[in-house]
Amino acid sequence: MNFYRLRTSSLTCLRHNLRFGNFRNYSKANYTATSKFSQSKVGDFTQDSPHHENAFLSDQFLIRNMQRIMPTEIFTAIKSDLVRFGNRVSSDIWKLGQECAVNEPYLHKTSAWGKKVDEIVTCNAWKQQKRISAEEGLVAIAYEREFLEFSRLYQVIKLFMYSPSSGLYSCPLAMTDGAAKTFEANDLLPSYQNVFSHLTTRDPEKFWTSGQWMTEKRGGSDVAKGTETIAIPVSGDKNLYSLYGYKWFSSATDSDIALTLGRVADSKGSVVPGTDGITMFLIKTRNDDGKLNGIEVMKLKNKLGTRQLPTGELLIDGALAEKISDPGRGISCISSMLKITRLHNVISSVAGPRKLINLARDYARRREAFGQVIANHPLHLKTLAKMEAETRGCTALMLDLALKLGLEDCRSIPDEDALLLRLMMPVAKMYTAKRSVELVSEGLECFGGQGYIEDTGLPGFLRDAQVLPIWEGTSSVMSLDVLRAIHKTNGEALVALQSYVSRVTKNASQNTKLRDSCTQLESFSHSLFDFVAREPSKVQIAARDFAYSLAHIYIASLLVEHACKSGDEIDVFTVRSWMQRDIVPVVTQNRQGSYDVDISAYKAFVYEGYDEENLIASTFIR
Repeated sequence: MNFYRLRTSSLTCLRHNLRFGNFRNYSKANYTATSKFSQSKVGDFTQDSPHHENAFLSDQFLIRNMQRIMPTEIFTAIKSDLVRFGNRVSSDIWKLGQECAVNEPYLHKTSAWGKKVDEIVTCNAWKQQKRISAEEGLVAIAYEREFLEFSRLYQVIKLFMYSPSSGLYSCPLAMTDGAAKTFEANDLLPSYQNVFSHLTTRDPEKFWTSGQWMTEKRGGSDVAKGTETIAIPVSGDKNLYSLYGYKWFSSATDSDIALTLGRVADSKGSVVPGTDGITMFLIKTRNDDGKLNGIEVMKLKNKLGTRQLPTGELLIDGALAEKISDPGRGISCISSMLKITRLHNVISSVAGPRKLINLARDYARRREAFGQVIANHPLHLKTLAKMEAETRGCTALMLDLALKLGLEDCRSIPDEDALLLRLMMPVAKMYTAKRSVELVSEGLECFGGQGYIEDTGLPGFLRDAQVLPIWEGTSSVMSLDVLRAIHKTNGEALVALQSYVSRVTKNASQNTKLRDSCTQLESFSHSLFDFVAREPSKVQIAARDFAYSLAHIYIASLLVEHACKSGDEIDVFTVRSWMQRDIVPVVTQNRQGSYDVDISAYKAFVYEGYDEENLIASTFIR
């Protein structure tokens, strides 16, 4: 009997015994052979998962930048805290963040007997994140000013490490930080010191978070047209109002307070339209008895990502609120808040790719393919290197803006830095957010099929990244805000940028290893400024490419300045890696005639085949 017949006979015997329960004649030899056969169906191999690194110690580029920017005594004073926290965000805080992802918030609308409840139920891990945020001073550090203008930078570095592990608790912290800045920047502390102290305390029992309830049913960034909430004065108190309106997209719905916008009605119920009619108000979400303050949570939004974060539709029906801006000065009051929330957007945009790259580089040393670990495959290493260069560039931009904002916090910011902060904040928000989605998508590929499996915790990176180009203004809105910054400063913001680039390239060109990069950078910057001067009619249609060009040039200058001062070979390599791109896409596109097309041609192209009479209105109604 040959092997095949023997194997077939054995299997037939096994089936017979299993069917009729006859195991007496089942030999030990047959049992052993069959168990091996069964085992082979499962296999012995198990892929080792990526391991976490200390989020601070693993980022040598970050550390070198800190050593260059900060006085030695400040770096020494905060280093041990950052090392400790770098370990914590990769261990217990990461686990809490993953718990938030699998235990999403939900709305308990009514009791079984019909009693109105309107309670947003969040998991214990979410509540723990609030305590951790207070204890770690993730808002407080910036306002304690223990390290003067470097306090904001210290805070940003901790938030940078915290964001990917936070389970999206970084979002309420952004709005809380924005509210604290609003009170401070608008000289409201004498009247609202108690509120400010709750927002900036390290005591978990006293710590408050703030919501940012600006968006109404019209949605979008056109707040002047979209704000319909009415504020009715309460007799006997000139600052107390009853608010009536519908807030369409309210993140951090479980916050302790919120800043919101409304229009003050006169005795006849009339309001002032447009921007001039908008005033900012402070709402405490609950009264002293614990009940909601004239607020009904209508529903929680069913979002693509950031599902850990409760975002709701709110009916504001007689909520008592305090007027905190002068009548009609609500939009002006927001400006200080936007700097903070946009910076937080930048932090999250850079932090996600940073975390994913760290996981991917560790995984590349654990995953074998085609006879060797994938860290040794040139193409894979090139992919990681490209991601690394982009992330380092965005990190340099984040740190620069944090330092400038710290100077502004302390009211000691030089004029040139103030102009650069105004110009580059919307550029940074747009650029880093768009790059984040691309980098995270590329990062998931580094794990192959496991990057698509929910149990790994990796797909959430991509879902959550997609909100970053949308929140606080889409890419087009940010690009137009860049043009607004140039217009409102009478072009001085561009002059400040040109001066900075020229100064950096002149100083760094003494370094032979950076000379070629400096020559290229100076040439690119001149071509960009020439475009603005010679083609003013094209700037609006080219606004996105223009903002990208600003980002490329400014980041390149930051990297050159850092490499020149650090003297590190890897920092020089970072500069060269960054320069391997189209630095000024707006100039390239203009040479190709991309902006010479009439707007009517774009409209004909986009709307070809569009027939308004044959639309099916119910397509997206559910």
